[in-house]
Amino acid sequence: MTDKVTTATVPTVCRLCIAHCGVLATVENDAGRRKVTRVTGDPDNPVFAGYTCPKGRALPELHNHAGRLLHSLRRGEDGSHSAVGSESAIAEIAQRIQAIVAEHGPRAVACYVGTPNAGQPTAAATGNAFLRAIGSRMFFTSNTIDQPGKQISMALHGKWLGGEPDFERADAWLLVGSNPIISKSAGIPGQNPAQKLKEANARGLQLIVIDPRVSDVARKAAVHLQCLPGEDHAILAGLINIIVSEDLYDHEFVSDNVTGFRELAAAVSDFTPAYVAQRAGIDEADLLRAARIFAGARVRHANSGTGPSFSMYCNLKEYLLHCLNTVCGAYARAGERVTRPNAMLPAYTPRAQAFPPFKAWGFGEKLRVRGLTDTAAGMPTAALADEILLPGEGQVKALICIGGNPMAAWPDQRKTQRAMEALDLLVTLDVEMSSTARLADYVIACKQTLETPGMSQSGEAIKYFGSGIGFSCAYAQYSPAVADVPHGSDLVEEWDFFYQLAGHLDLDLVFATAFGFSRYQEAPYVVMPLSRTEKPTMEDFYEAICENSRIPLDQVKRYPHGHVFDAEVFVEPREEGNDDRLDCGNADMLAQLAEVRLQDFRALQDTPDYPYRYIPRRHNNFMNSSGRSIAKLNGGKPWNPVWIHPDDMRAIGVSDGDMVDIATHHDSIAAMVEADTTLRPGVVAIAHAFGGLVGEEDDYLQVGANTGRLVRTDEDYDPVTGMPRMGNIPVAITPR
Repeated sequence: MTDKVTTATVPTVCRLCIAHCGVLATVENDAGRRKVTRVTGDPDNPVFAGYTCPKGRALPELHNHAGRLLHSLRRGEDGSHSAVGSESAIAEIAQRIQAIVAEHGPRAVACYVGTPNAGQPTAAATGNAFLRAIGSRMFFTSNTIDQPGKQISMALHGKWLGGEPDFERADAWLLVGSNPIISKSAGIPGQNPAQKLKEANARGLQLIVIDPRVSDVARKAAVHLQCLPGEDHAILAGLINIIVSEDLYDHEFVSDNVTGFRELAAAVSDFTPAYVAQRAGIDEADLLRAARIFAGARVRHANSGTGPSFSMYCNLKEYLLHCLNTVCGAYARAGERVTRPNAMLPAYTPRAQAFPPFKAWGFGEKLRVRGLTDTAAGMPTAALADEILLPGEGQVKALICIGGNPMAAWPDQRKTQRAMEALDLLVTLDVEMSSTARLADYVIACKQTLETPGMSQSGEAIKYFGSGIGFSCAYAQYSPAVADVPHGSDLVEEWDFFYQLAGHLDLDLVFATAFGFSRYQEAPYVVMPLSRTEKPTMEDFYEAICENSRIPLDQVKRYPHGHVFDAEVFVEPREEGNDDRLDCGNADMLAQLAEVRLQDFRALQDTPDYPYRYIPRRHNNFMNSSGRSIAKLNGGKPWNPVWIHPDDMRAIGVSDGDMVDIATHHDSIAAMVEADTTLRPGVVAIAHAFGGLVGEEDDYLQVGANTGRLVRTDEDYDPVTGMPRMGNIPVAITPR
């Protein structure tokens, strides 16, 4: 007699991206082993109300696909990988790390955390704890090759402790290089953003979009400034200049809360409407209209996305965005409802006052290349390949990648591969054989998200990165693991890898996280020493993380579909005697702006040998390199096309489906053409995080092309974060 197979539908939390959608998982139980067979939106979730994206609906395929790693792997001398027990692998890795530290010192060991771990609050923290235990500060994340300017600029400018205004009440909103309908980030609430924008437009919201492409949100804009790539900073300076010169700024807010206003006004004065329109390739009347709409609105705010960050001056652009919001007083005021009141984070007292500027760089670990240091955004990841390749004291010899895929995501792919191959020890923690894993000495097979407990807390914490996203109410959801690991598999959780590693090395680990700005938090820090004798569980970590949360974890667990708690919070008045101010006159940023103004922009834009400008573009079905191999997501096209305006296609002499070479002055890639009328002519777009290893260019139809080939880390890089130009790259396009 065989056991009956049963099926149940249970609520859970999708953790593929920071939106943390509440979803329903159909779970098949066969002899006590649970397998997810379907994921849909959860209509009973009070915030998402049935919404989910294609990536979330493909969770069963991500969990069950044939290419999933079910056992850890060890690389042999011939370069091939064979299965190894996870405990044996971890013991061997511990021995090799011990030898590397003994010979080269603790700085020789580094960690890199990729974006798939954004929703895993234990993974990065335990990796960081391990590095601290051995004495290394070489901890890197994807943040400094994504949007580091958000944290850098917040440190230079300061932060308004009342938070952003309520999008649901806004009259105007400005988005710079952001398409939240696809990315679920920056500005429009990520809980079904298309519906939120539709409702906002119906009530009269005037949306302003700055983007060289007619993106999903740009189609809904009252004003779309379809600019030349890379000119966002000039446009923002122009908007501020119009608002100041036409006396449209918030005099009272500036007088009470701002320093450096005169310096800012002087710095932007040369960014006249005529100059900015000519430089950015936009209509002067549209620029004026955008400034007047934004300044004249009762409730307004501005956010940016990844695109502007990729095209140089990312810190300046984000700083000017802060200044635009500040001169217009575009924040929540005393007595207004707080839009992100916290539920699974500690309670706090929002106030109508500034958190003053703090140190943005020049502290912590100093790298050996380009004078780079630790920053408010983290360690400069774009310099890590150099730290691996540069001989001498402090050279990185071992790298542990936590859910990251440097070979697909890092700029300068050829250098990245040389670095990966030069390491004495490369370890990847992953769920599939990524291109980086193929080079690794050990690949540790990890559990998928629905095989572990999940909670929405990371979706709240993202606001502390200055990203303008999160939950606009006291929403929280917790889910136990809803699926079991596949039969016969040997999988570990990322935190457990480091816990076991520390045990082999006789190290004490202290799990620690911090939330927000400690001066204004009632309980900002979580410190959890990990016992060597009583192994913790993921639940233990969650209990510690939520120990001081506004809503106790036990209470959140009572609502499996998620819940909006009665925790309405209002902005309190300024503390008596407080005179902290936001800084709109930072000398470093205004010096960069002066440098921009002195540029011969015509010469910068006139590159006849490379007449097109490449910009990155996010794909709705993939989370960076994750999901590319899933048929349900790639639709039979696992490559990344180059999108080109039809007018440019005719000029180049190509049609849909033709192959072209895309070249910079130092390298090239091949890609298949797709027509795209949403692009500004002269601009081409390609999704990043595709491609195989160097030498596998002929595999384009299986893996796509790696845009990191078009980038050099030692050219056109940010002096603070080391992030190179990753967008607005002059390219030549020729038929194959």
